[in-house]
Amino acid sequence: MAHISPIVKQATPVVVEKAEGCWILGTDGHRYLDLTSGIAVTSTGHCHPRVVAAAQEQITKVIHAQMATVMHKPMLQLTEKLGEVLPEGLDSVFYANSGAEAVDAALRLARMATGRPNIVAFQGAFHGRSVGAASLTTASTKFRTGFAPLMGGVVVAPFPYAYRLGMSEDEAVAFALQELDFYFQTISAPNDTAAFIIEPVQGDGGYIPTPWAFLKGLEERARKHNILLILDEVQAGIGRTGKFWGHQHAGIKPDIITIAKGIASGFPISAIAASTELMSKALPGSQGGTYGGNAVAAAAAIATLSVIEDEDLVANAAARGEQLQSGLKRLQTKYPVIGDVRGIGLMQAMEFTDHDGEADPATAAAVQQAAIEEKLLLLTCGPRANVIRVIPPLIVSPEEIELGLAAIGRALETAATK
Repeated sequence: MAHISPIVKQATPVVVEKAEGCWILGTDGHRYLDLTSGIAVTSTGHCHPRVVAAAQEQITKVIHAQMATVMHKPMLQLTEKLGEVLPEGLDSVFYANSGAEAVDAALRLARMATGRPNIVAFQGAFHGRSVGAASLTTASTKFRTGFAPLMGGVVVAPFPYAYRLGMSEDEAVAFALQELDFYFQTISAPNDTAAFIIEPVQGDGGYIPTPWAFLKGLEERARKHNILLILDEVQAGIGRTGKFWGHQHAGIKPDIITIAKGIASGFPISAIAASTELMSKALPGSQGGTYGGNAVAAAAAIATLSVIEDEDLVANAAARGEQLQSGLKRLQTKYPVIGDVRGIGLMQAMEFTDHDGEADPATAAAVQQAAIEEKLLLLTCGPRANVIRVIPPLIVSPEEIELGLAAIGRALETAATK
């Protein structure tokens, strides 16, 4: 008898029978409020009727049409639809299946376009588990350990994580930019540096919004030294931060963005976008893949983008994010074990620390597990696993946010009494 790999660790014991909106019905008969969104994937909620209908209709027409062999209408229509929301000048799209594949494609393009070997990533980043993406990932050693050597040509620079550094945000930004400039003098000269790659909000690294001043500082250095700026929008994109793309809060212009997770409400599809001029610098045959831009996934993505627009879900993410953060900060005043509350839009987090300010993963785990008893699904993250992230679907209502906050409060109380 075959089994799921024991290395795949489950955050909850829930087995899904059916899911709808923000709710999961388990085979145990209980309804769970899902504030994980499949790790920021089910942007329009579980089984949105319009997404389901689009996939059902497409599956009767064509399921697989390999993009290097024949084109299909959903991919072309999705590209047109994406053109309405892509940053100005990013008018060329390549499709893959996962965020890690999109990151690998972006790295390949950056090196080919510049002829330079090195990529600068930032401490605490998560970009994926493929060898290329894992080489850029320092959110935890579990993503890197045991299959060395990783890809060469990677420079990991400091990230302005003000809470951990014990600095103000301005001080942390100044420190990180100063160190980056020193790296140019000591590790990777600008003319050896192909690209910066950064998340607008660090994901597995702890749900840490990248300070807008830091993103602007990266853009300034990228333009000065002809370095490409890659924004990893896999988790922060598609409306999750209260703007369509996370980097839009900083008012910067990337050269390449990576897209996945929330674009198709659960169907596996990803992409990179760049200017046609830049994309044309990739070598012929360097982009491709058997399943990239799958027809059914593309149809679901078109429906997802339409729902986000028609139901004004980007604005809802902004409003509900403010409501959620305000509620979490109220809980912080009652439970000092919550050392920090942070986030933007519907990417919110609580970092747990002990009386000495040290990371407290045990309490984070206890709260996350106690929440399951309250029929609430949450996830931990961060290098020390002491952060709980709260990631509702973009459709979440004010009432559901309050239900979630109440359940978190009860879980905190349970953890505090153990």
